[in-house]
Amino acid sequence: MACYGPQHWWPGESPFEVMVGAILTQQASWTGVEKAIANLKAANALSPEGLRRLPESELARLIRPAIYHNAKAKKLKALVNWLGESYGADLTRLFKQDTQTLRRELLSVYGIGEETADSIILYAAEKPIFVIDAYTRRIIARLELVPDNISYHACQSFFVSNLPQDTRMFNEYHALLVQLGKSVCRPRPLHHECCLKDICPTAFSAE
Repeated sequence: MACYGPQHWWPGESPFEVMVGAILTQQASWTGVEKAIANLKAANALSPEGLRRLPESELARLIRPAIYHNAKAKKLKALVNWLGESYGADLTRLFKQDTQTLRRELLSVYGIGEETADSIILYAAEKPIFVIDAYTRRIIARLELVPDNISYHACQSFFVSNLPQDTRMFNEYHALLVQLGKSVCRPRPLHHECCLKDICPTAFSAE
């Protein structure tokens, strides 16, 4: 926090925008996701009804900046169709589910894996669950807090068992890890710029 300050993450204007962003950001840069979301807004399509209305080919065209646009168009269609059929597109009803039920239901939707489901739960539903992504794995492996080949569930349990069950903390903690991973703890790390260099065994070995 002292190094980067509050992250105000996820930068979506509505829970549904967060859900869409969680799918669009799969294997994509946030810059591309922002352009794709801006295109959806310009087309007045950033809603469950709007996405259902769009032909899949047109949806793919609008989200092209987020790459893998054809696959992601199918995923977004699956999401909004499921929302409509199961919850009448009412996110309040959806998010009333307890965390584990909500997670199980999200994972049943085509194109939603563990990281995407947990991002939706934390950032859109505002329930306390810790998101594990590539940045987080890289950082804690370099700190030698967990093995390199740790499973998603085991990695998530590491954070959940060592932090208070607080949505705001999980949100900020994950966002700070993402910022550190993007700016410094890259595949080729910038050890001299890292705020954790004094406790990082990988940084020590690089000296």
